[in-house]
Amino acid sequence: MPEITAITPQKKDATRCNIEVDGRFFCGMKLETVVQNRLKAGTVVSEEELSRMQLESEKRTALDKALSHISASMKTEREIRDFLRRKGYLQDVSDYVVERMKSYGFLDDEAYAKAYVESAGKNKGARLIAAELRRKGVPDEAAEAALASLSGEGEAESAKRALEKYMRGKSPDRETLQKAYRHLLSKGYGYEAASAAIGSLQDAD
Repeated sequence: MPEITAITPQKKDATRCNIEVDGRFFCGMKLETVVQNRLKAGTVVSEEELSRMQLESEKRTALDKALSHISASMKTEREIRDFLRRKGYLQDVSDYVVERMKSYGFLDDEAYAKAYVESAGKNKGARLIAAELRRKGVPDEAAEAALASLSGEGEAESAKRALEKYMRGKSPDRETLQKAYRHLLSKGYGYEAASAAIGSLQDAD
């Protein structure tokens, strides 16, 4: 049977403590919950029971923290789950918070992907944006649907704007244009869009 081996106060929140089970970190928990359940080092308790204690006592606190976390900017489901995990919450609490946020309309990976593409598409190419969305946990289907607006002419126009920004104050000589081409590729633009942007600049000269 699992045993609590240590209960230590959290450095950044005096109202919470860290619970170690069998010598490893298991979860964070309100000090009030620890006292109410008479938990201490040496207490034999199942991980399922500890999970139940945390869920019942901390789901509202976790939800409030998650809502504060998204107040500055939209977040994906994975980002919220990662945030809660770093705070010491278990999966049951994260599941509760994610479902509540979805029901409130505060968590929507499809809407996030569309907003992200609309913003990032002004100076980044589809390949780079796709990689960033993947890293943020956006499902491939949602990412592909959002990126559809950057295909073809959309990405070509974005590449031209990015090139114009890069070339400000620079002379359009061969070496600079080669650097500009590599810059566009590093921004995630496809070879075709990058070449077209460079070509339009040369044609303008």
